[in-house]
Amino acid sequence: MRTISLKLPPDLDRRLTDLAAQRGLSRSAILREALESFAKGSADSVTARAGELVGSLEGPRDLSMSARHMRGYGR
Repeated sequence: MRTISLKLPPDLDRRLTDLAAQRGLSRSAILREALESFAKGSADSVTARAGELVGSLEGPRDLSMSARHMRGYGR
């Protein structure tokens, strides 16, 4: 891979470091992902952007199918 240099303001540098630590990736990997996403236009769905949050909560799958939750709706 080719190496490039880049200057970041301190706040952005800190955020990059924190994000890399949270995701268990290198700072370079985070920047490569960001550039790829930017270059392709990143028209991801909300579900795709939510990533690991999707399905992480417990409860009924669809409240609209529960008579208890729909009681009184539309009145």
